[in-house]
Amino acid sequence: MSAKRHMSYHYSVTGFLYLLLFIPLLATLAYSLCNNWGATILPSDFTFKWYEQLWSDPRFLTALYHSLVISIGTLVLSALLIVPCVFVVFYYYPKLDTSLNILALMPFAIPPVVSSVGLLQLYADGPFPLTGTPWILVGCYFAITLPFIYRAVNNSLQALNLPDLMDAAHLLGANSIQAFIQVVLPNIRKGLLASLFLSFSFLFGEFVFANMLVGTGYETLQVYLYNMRQTSGHFTSALVISYFSIILLLTLTATRFNR
Repeated sequence: MSAKRHMSYHYSVTGFLYLLLFIPLLATLAYSLCNNWGATILPSDFTFKWYEQLWSDPRFLTALYHSLVISIGTLVLSALLIVPCVFVVFYYYPKLDTSLNILALMPFAIPPVVSSVGLLQLYADGPFPLTGTPWILVGCYFAITLPFIYRAVNNSLQALNLPDLMDAAHLLGANSIQAFIQVVLPNIRKGLLASLFLSFSFLFGEFVFANMLVGTGYETLQVYLYNMRQTSGHFTSALVISYFSIILLLTLTATRFNR
């Protein structure tokens, strides 16, 4: 009886927390589906015209494309550079792990606004002006993903008996590159994918760097939302719901792919 009561209490608290989290989202969804919501508790009529207006807007589709390209491209670059670097430091040069850990924490120590001002002064002029181009966002987003990917990969490697795995792979005739690809990567896959999903959700909603360094020159989804804030509240609500739906769809797809 006590076990059933405990489970009932657990489900009640969890359900209440889910309800608190979903109430704002459900209210935004209802507001995006109504034509007019005045002094009544519920909207008087429902319509899909705001979603039709949103998804037929070429500017929105371009901003969505920009956000996907810059986020996925940065994650691919980060995985190709950070994961082998962490492996080499962890296996061959463990004394450098402290320095790499400090380097990975630096993006958290410097506020994005301060970083944006410094980057504007550095890359506004010169032989390779990057301000207003997506390339400067790739560098900024790479620095943002560094702590997430580094910590996830490092923790996954610490959970492995890496020296024995590498020695066994070498005894079976594999070189270090083959051992890393065929033995180490499958064992750290879940931690790496979790960090990539977390980084993607953060990059997809990033606003400060995109607005200050690029703006409308390479308009992302968050910059588009900021620029459209003066339009109808129903339209912006449809935009927010579409944003959450895209994140949910990509997360479910990635989870299914991981399985």
